[in-house]
Amino acid sequence: MSKTTGLDRQIDQGMLVKMVMDGFHRIIVHYGVWFAEVQHQIGLEKALKVEEEVWQATLGNQLDRLGKTLGFSTENGTPAFLQTMSQEALLDLIEKISINWLANDGIWFQAVEQRFGMGDAKRCNDTCWTRFSPFEAARIKNLLGLPDNGGVAALKKALAFRMYAFINEQSIEEVSDTCLIFYMNNCRVQAARKRKGLADYPCKSAGMVEYPTFARTIDSRFVTECVGCPPDPHPAEWFCAWKFTLQEE
Repeated sequence: MSKTTGLDRQIDQGMLVKMVMDGFHRIIVHYGVWFAEVQHQIGLEKALKVEEEVWQATLGNQLDRLGKTLGFSTENGTPAFLQTMSQEALLDLIEKISINWLANDGIWFQAVEQRFGMGDAKRCNDTCWTRFSPFEAARIKNLLGLPDNGGVAALKKALAFRMYAFINEQSIEEVSDTCLIFYMNNCRVQAARKRKGLADYPCKSAGMVEYPTFARTIDSRFVTECVGCPPDPHPAEWFCAWKFTLQEE
């Protein structure tokens, strides 16, 4: 019986590069699988708290190790060079990350649609939002240090820090101290379809899980109402609109 340890030193350069990239791929998927299973076993609210603990531990651990190999230093769990970048460069980086996020979402949708049809793609998409939207809200809540019952002020601030906010045009109408209406004035996806002469993508079913779960994660007292979202007709000034109202428990 032969025994091997470590990598085969005879592997060629091209294969080694592929293995590096595939390693990152496996880490990303494994992380997501863990989160999905913890959510399944103990519920979303508890899983979000566990994930926050895991992320803080694993991010610094992985970057410190990679930094020693790739020649960059880390500071408080992040690459130190980020601290020296200009505000303009960081804003550009955040925009590119947000575009990558949206492109990744679209690639997944199209891959499922091409193989299994629009119905299955929409069903997968809508279910993904039941998980991602509260996750994103929890991340923003943690990032900004928002209180559990921050009301309209907290929701207004949180909506400005979504991935969508960095690549779409949106506005908010504060109806009262307990109510606001959010407008997606220009949606990158819908605008692209419009340029191609296509009808609006019917995203209302996704929005009906995306926006309520986001708002309730920011403040559990919010009730969400769809003002309009494709396939609903809408004015030229916005593609979709959502009304959030605080209801005392």
